Amino acid sequence: MKAPADGDSIGIPLLADKGEDDYESAHQHQLRHHNSVSGSTSFFKTCFNGVNALSGVGILSVPYALSSGGWLSLILLFLIAGCTFYTSLLIKRCMDLDTNIQSYPDIGERAFGSYGRMFVAVTANVELYLVATGFVILEGDNLQNLFPAVGVGDFVTGKQAFVLIIGLIVLPTVWLDNMVVLSYISATGVVASFMLIASVLWCAVFDGIGFQEQVTLFQSRGIPTAISLYAFCYCAHPVFPTMYTSMRNQKQFSKVLLVCFLVCTTSYASMAVLGYLMFGSEVQSQVTLNLPTNLVSSKVAIYTTLVNPLAKYALMSRPIVKSLERRFLVGRSMRWSILIRTALVASTIFMALAVPFFGYLMSLVGAFLSVTASIILPCLCYMKISGIYIRIGSELIVLCGIVVVGVVVLVVGTYTALLDILNQLIPS
Repeated sequence: MKAPADGDSIGIPLLADKGEDDYESAHQHQLRHHNSVSGSTSFFKTCFNGVNALSGVGILSVPYALSSGGWLSLILLFLIAGCTFYTSLLIKRCMDLDTNIQSYPDIGERAFGSYGRMFVAVTANVELYLVATGFVILEGDNLQNLFPAVGVGDFVTGKQAFVLIIGLIVLPTVWLDNMVVLSYISATGVVASFMLIASVLWCAVFDGIGFQEQVTLFQSRGIPTAISLYAFCYCAHPVFPTMYTSMRNQKQFSKVLLVCFLVCTTSYASMAVLGYLMFGSEVQSQVTLNLPTNLVSSKVAIYTTLVNPLAKYALMSRPIVKSLERRFLVGRSMRWSILIRTALVASTIFMALAVPFFGYLMSLVGAFLSVTASIILPCLCYMKISGIYIRIGSELIVLCGIVVVGVVVLVVGTYTALLDILNQLIPS
């Protein structure tokens, strides 16, 4: 998943070799001479970082997405994967056209000025905020599943108590400024995703759950939810500029993207099919909630799910913290920094208690923010930076088609997700 690289750039602390080298300025497409910085991360490490960025809590919700839309909706997963792979290449092209670009907000500024930078930064930060909130909801759901008898009196349920406890656990990690240790811990997400799939498969094959449920070919009313959740799985585009600048050989970045998308799409599709075959229409928004807690394999899957968000919460919230500190900490002491970070964690806890619907919240993030940041914005920025919008051609038609489809998905998916959330908050 995503976390900051620095300042207002949206990225992830990468597992890079230390040191950066300046390379000679280039003149491309009549742009002025300028200096850029090339990192020293190897091809393999960049692939690892990319898979870690793309693989996240979305793997828990893909069975629910498949259940919502039926078997044929799996085609949409592959279409979204192909579309977002193409838009990730557009981000690389934008950076090739102007090597002053170092971050995702830089692309927005290069294309549409200061307003473009602000829009891109706000979109990415709000997405990170809601994903961090989703982490808290996920932790509360799974802990309640493991310990259903826990509660505090008549006013605080087990899930609410666990959400508050999780807030207290992650709070010290958000206070830290040195994120190196946490970045390495979060890199275990790659291994955790495969451990999760293996554990769920073990439950089905060896622990007696089996593949017995009836499944549906197609459900039209569930398509908006399915598309939104699939889009949420591919919301790492704000990280890609940081990955690109960190590479030793940036000419290999296209191959890195291909490897990352193939690996993650394979894991997403595998979990979707596996979870849907096991639990059918009864699969919950997090497939781990369907697993019987008395099995060792189930506990491995659930505990793996619990550890990863705890490690990534601070990384996800860091760009928001930096943005708030730049605005409010001018001339103030570090105690204000602690106050700001504490208030941020408290607000996500409040959101998790007020809107405790993981699947619907992730559907909203996928429809409104992931589609914007991963599909619409790369196309618009590339058209503006490259100047391709001036002349009509096949690529321009493809780009416009992607933008139109993205806007339709954004409108329909956002409306559906908000309606689902309101129906849960205000039952008829």
